Formats: sequence, structure tokens, C-alpha cells
Amino acid sequence: VIRAKVVGKKLMKDGPFGTMRYTVKQMKMYRGFQIMPHVQYIYTEASESLCGVKLEVNKYQYLITGRVYEGKVYTGLCNWYEKWDQLTLSQRKALNHRYHLGCGCKIRPCYYVPCFATSKNECIWTDMISNFGHSGYQAKHYACIQRAEGYCIWYRGWSHPDKTIINATDP
Repeated sequence: VIRAKVVGKKLMKDGPFGTMRYTVKQMKMYRGFQIMPHVQYIYTEASESLCGVKLEVNKYQYLITGRVYEGKVYTGLCNWYEKWDQLTLSQRKALNHRYHLGCGCKIRPCYYVPCFATSKNECIWTDMISNFGHSGYQAKHYACIQRAEGYCIWYRGWSHPDKTIINATDP
């Protein structure tokens, strides 16, 4: 998970349809230090129809998530990427102060009700019911964090999470 500005792009002729290689200037890394301490390139499929993402060069800073495979960082439409200035204040604060508290948690999407957690380290993500996904209210204003007793919960607020009570009507 990084915050970066795209400073260049190049179509690579690998694979049957090609891969787009974006050169990035990494502003901050939020997660993945152990695997790759600095990211210079982000790879994605060349075509949006193959889940490739289009990032604009020298225009915006982006929050980019992805995976590392064979020493390269890949992203796509199934990963979270967003223009930095489009993130909510809650999302920006969560990146710096809350999301790391959820590294032991799994977010399980819910596509229809009823939905139930199958283990104590799951948060049920209900934005998928409304078809808003990454742009939904839960994604914009909550963080899935792990409590001291090992249970994962959705958290929204400014005080320390162990001192809050989650309203049962909240996601």
C-alpha cells in the first residue's frame, strides 16, 4: 500500500496482450516494507478489459494497493487505487493511524443478507450490497481493526478503539 505520483509509463511487450509499466515517485509506504521497501514501478494489464488500471502521468498522487509477484508490484481493477485528493478525511486518518490495527483481520464482502462472520478475525463488508464497493459509506468512514481480545470490528471515531462502543446499527 503506497501513496505515489505517476511520473512515466511504458507499454511492455510481455504476455499476449502486453503489460503497462508505470514509473512512480513513492511518497509514502503504508504496508509492505518487509517485502519491498521502495517501489519504483507498478505493473498492470495494458487493457482495462483485462482488469488493467489507467493512471495519469504527472497529474495526481494516488493511493495504490496491489500484490508483489516475482519482485514486481502489480495492481488491477480488483485492487484499491484512488486519487489521493478523492480520499475522505476518515480514510486518510485511517491510513496513518488505524488500518495497521487490522493487519490480523480479514474483510469478508457481503453480497446479500443475511451475512455472518465465520471467525472472530473477520469484518463483514456490507458496501457490496449497495453496489458502491470501494466508494461506499463503510469503506469511506470505517476501518476494520482487531480488538485486544482478538475480535475484529468496524471502527469509526477519534478516540482509542478500546474505549468505544460500536452502535449495532452501524456496519
